[in-house]
Amino acid sequence: MSSDRYGPDVLSGSTDHHRPRPRSRPQAAESGLVVEDVTTGFVGAVVHVEKSGGQHVVVLEDRKGRTRTFPLGPGFWVDGEPVVLTAPVVATARTPARTASGSRAVPGAAARVARGSRIWVEGKHDAELVEKVWGDDLRIEGVVVEPLDGADNLVAAVRAFAPGPGRRLGVLVDHLVPGSKESRIAAEATLAAPAGTVLVLGHPYIDVWQAVRPERLGLRAWPTIERGTEWKLGVLRALRWDTSDAHATARAWARILGSVRSYADLDPALLGRVEELIDFVTS
Repeated sequence: MSSDRYGPDVLSGSTDHHRPRPRSRPQAAESGLVVEDVTTGFVGAVVHVEKSGGQHVVVLEDRKGRTRTFPLGPGFWVDGEPVVLTAPVVATARTPARTASGSRAVPGAAARVARGSRIWVEGKHDAELVEKVWGDDLRIEGVVVEPLDGADNLVAAVRAFAPGPGRRLGVLVDHLVPGSKESRIAAEATLAAPAGTVLVLGHPYIDVWQAVRPERLGLRAWPTIERGTEWKLGVLRALRWDTSDAHATARAWARILGSVRSYADLDPALLGRVEELIDFVTS
């Protein structure tokens, strides 16, 4: 038997049709929200809302990277409930009370001249995620975040940086778990500089993509990828996202990063480590 979420046939004699129909609730069409168009059955994440022909429309993208445009209004489902899609609230010119990291915003504060201390992360995606959530805080503190392009040469990079008083180095490493190659590199890097000048922390994920809560992308969990398979490519295939060209990973990351609004969309395993590193290089 198959269930019909639109309700039983009113001519079938069932008394279930006497139940009140669910009422549509307003729902802002925020980026990353997974929506189903009732008429066509098309399911996709909100890419953006725009004006076309004098009315607001929403652009949805499905798991295969296909996009469709629909007028805002009734006729959509979110999490199995009928909704009326509305345009997202446009941010006002006022400075928000909190930054994306949850810190108290400082109205009118200018960026501080960069400190000698630095925070290093493994790659470009890590740096962009840290910037999106902690960028306001880092500019006020004068902390520069730099990508390493992998941790394999971390020890040599630490020696070349020459940490010392007023020149601390905080490093965020992927997949820092006991017994891993990364844990050995982290220990060696800490010993390559004067005591108390280098702090290497990490999260347990294979890649920083996993630090984004899967619910933001309409997923129950990040897929498990077999060993020996390039992780990002395996994820794209498992989610049936576009892998047709060399820019597929970049498009996927743009979609993932676009779903992050604040620290609340990240896993605590990453949040705590970044906060510790900021405290370390600014103390």
